[in-house]
Amino acid sequence: MGNVIKVGMADLKIAKSPDVLITLGLGSCIGLVLYDPVTKIGGMLHYMLPDSTKLKNNTNIAKFGDTGTAELLKQMTAAGANRRRLVAKIAGGACMFEVSGLSSVGNVGARNIEEAKYLLKELQIPLIAEDTGLNYGRTVELNCENGDYTIKAVGKEIKVI
Repeated sequence: MGNVIKVGMADLKIAKSPDVLITLGLGSCIGLVLYDPVTKIGGMLHYMLPDSTKLKNNTNIAKFGDTGTAELLKQMTAAGANRRRLVAKIAGGACMFEVSGLSSVGNVGARNIEEAKYLLKELQIPLIAEDTGLNYGRTVELNCENGDYTIKAVGKEIKVI
């Protein structure tokens, strides 16, 4: 096994086999991973909010789904991943707070999931697996050797998607 590379909140990293990318405690955030099965290059984005367009002078591109996904794709292709071979998996997007009424603030998780699917469709990158929604946090690991995306949650069985 290679190095374990931690991806923080509002952060993105890329790695190559045999390394593993890990992010801890995804709540309403999304852990979006891209993977090239031939070069075994993987990338992980831990984004907090779907859309940067509502914010002026966004200094942290990894905080948002739209800018973060574009940057992740750019770094992966620069590292030698073939865009046409990339597959995506997502996890997270939980509804972490009980919200009364139709507060858009409360359902950041659902908006984050929607944004991930929209962006991947726009970029023509197939979303091949997801573990999203519900009301619990997740810790996720991308194994760059085989593309396995392991999801761990307190009190739940470990899931590999």
